[in-house]
Amino acid sequence: MKIAVASDHRGIDLKRKVISTLESMGHAVVDDGAESGESVDYPDYASVVAKRVSDGEAERGVLICGTGIGMAIAANKFPGVRAAPCTDEVTAEISRRHNDLNVLCLSADLLSPRVVERMVSVWADTEF
Repeated sequence: MKIAVASDHRGIDLKRKVISTLESMGHAVVDDGAESGESVDYPDYASVVAKRVSDGEAERGVLICGTGIGMAIAANKFPGVRAAPCTDEVTAEISRRHNDLNVLCLSADLLSPRVVERMVSVWADTEF
């Protein structure tokens, strides 16, 4: 599956972990930035991933910011995008199984890399 991933400046390190996890699962990953810890506007990155998903260029997306909330709000402005912040494996699974979530939004400030790794794996593997 092709998955677009982006973060703002607060999510750079977690973004790298998410990309590594998805690639190790055999997914094709597009890194849509940001590239450094220099302050950026999260909607700029949310829109790139959301547009890819909306246009069918990517099957799913992952967005990372401080809480995941801002990314979700920005991404949901695009037709066909269903984005929401998830906080654990249960919400990641239910978001796919019951809501067909195609853009997973994650918190760089509130979630540990280990929890995120499990969440991303569950979310990527769960069918609608």
